[in-house]
Amino acid sequence: MESKNRYVRYYDLDWIRVLAMLMVFLYHCSMFFNSFEWHIKNNIINHSYIEVFSLLVGNWIMPLFFVISGISTYHALNKRNSQSFMKERFLRLGLPLLLGIFLLSPPQVYIERVTNNQFDGSFLKFFPHYFDGLYLEMGGTGNFAFFGHHLWYLLMLLLFSVATLPFFIKLRKKVEHRVFGAFHYFFLPIPLLAVALTVNTIVNLASWGILFYLLLYVYGYFFFAKESLREFVRRIGVLSGCLSAITTVGYLLWVMFNGFPMHVSLNWVLFMILRVVLVWNVLFFILYLGDKFLNFSNGTLKYTSQASMPFYVLHQPIIIILGFFIYNLDWAVPVKVVFLVPLTFLMIMFLYHFIIRKVNLLRVLFGLKSVKKNEISKGIQPQA
Repeated sequence: MESKNRYVRYYDLDWIRVLAMLMVFLYHCSMFFNSFEWHIKNNIINHSYIEVFSLLVGNWIMPLFFVISGISTYHALNKRNSQSFMKERFLRLGLPLLLGIFLLSPPQVYIERVTNNQFDGSFLKFFPHYFDGLYLEMGGTGNFAFFGHHLWYLLMLLLFSVATLPFFIKLRKKVEHRVFGAFHYFFLPIPLLAVALTVNTIVNLASWGILFYLLLYVYGYFFFAKESLREFVRRIGVLSGCLSAITTVGYLLWVMFNGFPMHVSLNWVLFMILRVVLVWNVLFFILYLGDKFLNFSNGTLKYTSQASMPFYVLHQPIIIILGFFIYNLDWAVPVKVVFLVPLTFLMIMFLYHFIIRKVNLLRVLFGLKSVKKNEISKGIQPQA
């Protein structure tokens, strides 16, 4: 925020972003083992602890990212004008997205085609076919992943940034001094629910529609970035935690005993209400925990904040590639978990620490700022 014309950095948002990135990594590892549709599946499906973890995280993890992105946009526009903001957006989102589309997505599509018996041959033979049709869904026939597979978040954030910037600039002064209170807490979920009940199937990504994410991004900018919201979550934090726990238990029991409602009905409406209430309260509870316990900085935060974008860009391709080598092996699920999760993590961090962060071209391609050679040798990390 700006206080007496001085920008104040809230480190809890950086911690939340880093921890959320780690959660996305674990979530995508779980997708290899659970029963939900994904690019490659283990030969043994786990319907117990891994599936429960996937259900616990899958509802709120991407909504959290879009709210944090809206907050970050507010802070970014406090520090730079709209032209420099969009230049930074295109560099730090667009370049990693292009890297994902043309370098990291082809092996993922290839592995999906091979494991689903849609292609027989080497990756070199497949690569020319990567440009055959648009990849629109898992198990489909098009191959060109124009959204970068898991990097769809970068594409959506880039599009949202372009579409909302004039709106943000024009209306900001009219709302920035309004205080966040109980009215907002109870009223703002209503548009989210309306979107979830009507247009959630329009570009549905990670179980929520693009307009749902757009609304959360706008909320992040106009409401969640306010100092008054911090004061509000300190009062509402325990209640939101209790509501998060209740709705999460209700959601898990519903899915475990009744499955996902597939058609519009009263059950489907009630299920969507439950999900929206769950997401809304989890967002407040996470912000409450961050404000209470994570508003500090140290060397770990500085390092991991820089590593988070390369980590995000690399994590799914490496999970899928390693999964390809073990998916048909006769290993127990816990053994494969112990193999897949630590090895993927170590490979990503090795690539980041010893290669990406030390080569300016790679830094820029992975969404980082370039640095001088002496800064790299001294271990200096530029500010995000």
